[in-house]
Amino acid sequence: MIKVGNIRLSALYTPGHTRDSMSLVGGDRIFTGDTLLIGATGRTDLPSGDPDQLYDSLFNKLLKLSGDMRIYPAHDYKGRTCSTLEEEIASNPRLQKRERGAFVEMMRTLSLSMPEHLTEALRVNMSGGVSVAQLLSEAAAEVPFMSMEEVRDRVAGGANDFIVLDVRERDAYDAAHIPNARHLPRGQLELRVNEALPDPTVRIVAYCDFGKISTLAAATLRRMGFTRAVALDGGMKAWKEKGFPVVS
Repeated sequence: MIKVGNIRLSALYTPGHTRDSMSLVGGDRIFTGDTLLIGATGRTDLPSGDPDQLYDSLFNKLLKLSGDMRIYPAHDYKGRTCSTLEEEIASNPRLQKRERGAFVEMMRTLSLSMPEHLTEALRVNMSGGVSVAQLLSEAAAEVPFMSMEEVRDRVAGGANDFIVLDVRERDAYDAAHIPNARHLPRGQLELRVNEALPDPTVRIVAYCDFGKISTLAAATLRRMGFTRAVALDGGMKAWKEKGFPVVS
């Protein structure tokens, strides 16, 4: 039982769409989440989905309740925010497959497109982990940036007080890199940093193709004690589009 002021909501375990799906029953209504929708049901082809469990949650739990109960699913449909169990039993196409085997077969043969960012959404929602966007945002908040024009001018002027560090893979570096840039792939950064960058006081400008991996790399370097590490404002793609010099 969940109490919100004078409202009482009973938690009802309704797995199937995901293994932790639940509905909330309160008075004359049910908040069904993605278990029962308006004219449909939650899909079961995503990680932890199970059509057998969804069948039980629908036919042996939700649909056993009074038919005049109003349902409020997690999504609106064509402006509709609610329905009733009675209406769904009568008109919901997926609820017409009342025999378990037929329902399970129907759910397993649905041809649905996969949602964007599914893997990350599941990982973050189920574990409380950090999203890539959050990692990049946190790294950008702590890492200074150097403009492409400044890097170009310093390289052209033969400046020897900073290191341009290419953190892409070897094939990308070989194809085209900033003149005099050193190569240290992001995937090997922590393991090879001591031999590749023996001076922790040197200015390091990290770059990659689009400026994201290099931002993460610069943040890692700063946390490892390279306090003057910065990231290139942009990446090799933008560098080449500006017509700045490259070496193959």
